[in-house]
Amino acid sequence: MLLKMKYALGTGVFAFSLVFSAMAQSAAPAQKVPTAPLRPFVVLPNQSLSDLERKLQPDNKVEELIGGEGMQLRVAIQHEKNKAGAAAEVHDASDDVYYVLEGAATLTLGGKLDAPQEVQTGEWRGASISGGQAFTVNKGDLIIVPRGTPHQRSTKGQDFTMILIKIYAAGMPPTKAPMK
Repeated sequence: MLLKMKYALGTGVFAFSLVFSAMAQSAAPAQKVPTAPLRPFVVLPNQSLSDLERKLQPDNKVEELIGGEGMQLRVAIQHEKNKAGAAAEVHDASDDVYYVLEGAATLTLGGKLDAPQEVQTGEWRGASISGGQAFTVNKGDLIIVPRGTPHQRSTKGQDFTMILIKIYAAGMPPTKAPMK
């Protein structure tokens, strides 16, 4: 009888441990939830965009739509009028996307930055580009400038408005100087 009780008790403990182990394995870990947005979304209807373009003219101005320290994205509308001699630049850790809204500009891409100076960590400027390729960009053109690509824009004798989208490898650094 003692042997039967030990056997029953052993079987009960074994069964209990199986049930407990199964319950522990099926217990759901803490529920993961989607990330909350850092900033509000932006919807800019055509009329609002047109009003914003007029607000930026006739001066050389930039209107930030989204961005800021720590963000990996910056979106701005930029207007330039008769701006020649802007510094050539290279970004080590950000890509630029331009969409031309109005006007035309001369854009030099590629080649090598002449006498580069680091004005901010990973942000290089120079007076010009050697060996680059010049393009005339017009309304409706889309230009993608990958990080590390020398680029320089001239709007001499032109009115030019574009959307600038800047994509950072890491969060956007604190702003010390105007970015292009």
